[in-house]
Formats: sequence, structure tokens, C-alpha cells
Amino acid sequence: MLRSTFTRFFQLEAASGLLLIAAAALALIINNSALSFLYNGLLDTPVVAQVGALKIAKPLLLWINDGLMALFFLLIGLEVKREVVDGHLSKPSQIVLPGAAAIGGMVVPALIYWALNRDNPAAISGWAIPTATDIAFALGVLALLGKRVPTSLKLFLMTLAIIDDLGAIIVIALFYSGTLSSLSLILAAACLAILFAMNRLGVVKLGPYMIVGLILWICVLKSGVHATLAGVTLALCIPLRTRNAETSPLLSLEHALHPWVAFGILPLFAFANAGVSLAGVTLESFTHYVPMGIAIGLVAGKTIGVFGLTWLAVKTGIAALPAGANWGQVLGVAVLCGIGFTMSLFVGSLAFVPGQSEFAGMDRMGILTGSFIAAIAGYAITAMASRKSQAT
Repeated sequence: MLRSTFTRFFQLEAASGLLLIAAAALALIINNSALSFLYNGLLDTPVVAQVGALKIAKPLLLWINDGLMALFFLLIGLEVKREVVDGHLSKPSQIVLPGAAAIGGMVVPALIYWALNRDNPAAISGWAIPTATDIAFALGVLALLGKRVPTSLKLFLMTLAIIDDLGAIIVIALFYSGTLSSLSLILAAACLAILFAMNRLGVVKLGPYMIVGLILWICVLKSGVHATLAGVTLALCIPLRTRNAETSPLLSLEHALHPWVAFGILPLFAFANAGVSLAGVTLESFTHYVPMGIAIGLVAGKTIGVFGLTWLAVKTGIAALPAGANWGQVLGVAVLCGIGFTMSLFVGSLAFVPGQSEFAGMDRMGILTGSFIAAIAGYAITAMASRKSQAT
């Protein structure tokens, strides 16, 4: 059961990664053609939802980033809870190696970005952008190697990326929240109390959880805390195990949500956020410390952090190398972790708000450049190491 769940997860994430590439390429092509006005006009389309005095008015881009991405974070929360309670993160020994790698992969890129931008107060808020790993994109590239890489290596990357996503969630909650509304926070806390009570009382129907979860999302949206965090907190309240023989609510929702996120929400997010206009692009667009800090953080920072902490954990004896994998393959996976893309674009949209920050376009240049280099280099290194492993 566990192996089939992992196989299904990997297949979905791998296919989604390839679709992400296509969506990002399409956005770049359209926004740098005569149809660019349609692209920008679509994303700027005002969308209003109103019930009585309650009104939510945002452009389509923010409905995607604040609304649909809440479902993405809901899925992440479900996966994290399942892995912690009854999966690959349920035992401390299973967490040590990917956990150490994930910490290194977040700390080193942040330090590199900080070192390059520490003298610019307006730019320093982008320090978290290169700390993220796009699990779908990275697994998609690794999937191109097929059976040449051991399953244990794919599992290592998947677990590392899940822990990385959890770290990104904490960073967003702590560093990218706006002015807080006490009333909205109190109402959000009340929703959480209701969700927790339903869990403890053994409610297994998903309907009540989703209704209260929608109200929670609205309260969090209005509170100043980023709305996507409502998805994570909702996920943690949905039961994994049931008292009787009922189907697990968490697994049911995860299985139902996964294809929609993998093949709908993430490609749509990529299309909406990756369409960087190349008009007026100069050498400075790449050499400015913001895009340079992001690109170097993703490529060099992730590689040094992930590989370095993995090497240290193995050499000190607190963890073992993934079964059947060699150090060259681990290096390749470390480089693949530099594919920030979806999560980096998302954090970038919070750090440098489009239309408000002078670095809104620059951060995307750094993300796309760094992610592209990491994808090509990571694939090449892993493929080469895999060929040598098969030869021996």
C-alpha cells in the first residue's frame, strides 16, 4: 500500500513537472509577443465575490496566488501529516538524512542572497526566495532518467522537498504576513477550534471540514496572515485514521485533490507568474545583486547546502546514503534541488509585490535563470553518475 502510494505520487509529480515547463514556456512566449496585452489583461481582470457585506475583490492573478494556491498548500499539509503519522517521516531515523539536507538547502542559499544584498534594505526581503525547491519540477527532471536512478534516491528527493516545503510554510507565516486584524484572527482561531473539535469527536465526513475550511480561508485572508496558510492548518485537522472501518478522510481528499493540483493549479500558477517580459532586458537584469543572489543561491547554495549536510550526516554516521545510490547521484539531486520555480515564484510574489517593488521583475529573472541551470546541470550530473554506476 505504501509503495503504491509513493509510486502514484511520483508519477503525478513527474508528469506535473513536465507540464510546468510547458506552462512557463507558453507564458514567456505569449508575454513577449504581440499577444502580451491579452496575457496582462487576463491577469489584471477584476474578480469579485460578495455575500452581503462581505466582499472580496482581487485581480485574477491574486485569486490564483491567494485562492488556488491555498489548495496547493492544503495538499502539502495533507502529505506532510500522512508522512509524519504513518509514512516516511514517522521515525526519527527516516528524517535525519533528508532533514539535514533540507536544512542545509535552506540556510546556505539564504546566506548567499543575504551576503550579496545586505547593504540594500529594499532588496533584503527576498532572502527566502532561493531557499525553496519545486518538488514537481525536480521530480519531473529526475523522472526523465527512469530506472537508471534507484527508487531510494527518488524517495530521498521527495522527502527532502516535502520538508523544504514545510520550512517554506513556516517562513511565509513568520516573515511575509501583513498588518494583522485582531477580529479576523479571533474568528480564524474559532474556526480552528471547531475543526479540532470535529477531529476529536470522530467526524469523518469531508463536507463539514471543507465548509469550515472555506470560512477559515476568508478569515485568514482578511487577517493579514497569508491566506494559503489556511490550507495547511485545515489539512492538519483532517483525520488520517478512523475509529471504525470508514475510508480515511485525509487519504480520500489527498487522492481527489492531487490530480487537480498537479495538472491544473500548479501549471496555471506557473503560467500566471512566469510570464516575464524580456523587453528592455540588459546585462544588468542578470548581474544586479537581486537576480544574481537568487540564481547563485539556487544553483550554488542549494548544491553546497544539500550535498554538504548530506555528506556530513553520512560521514558522522548519523545517517546512511540512500540504498543503491552513489555520491555522484546525490550530487546531481542536490543540484536539482536548485529548481525553485513554483515555490520561489510564490515567495517572490510576497517579497516583491508586482506594481509596488522595483525588484518584482528582477526576482523572476533570477528564479528562471537559476532553475533552468539547476535543471540542466542536475540532469547531466545525475545521468553521468548513473551511467558510471551501471558500468560498475
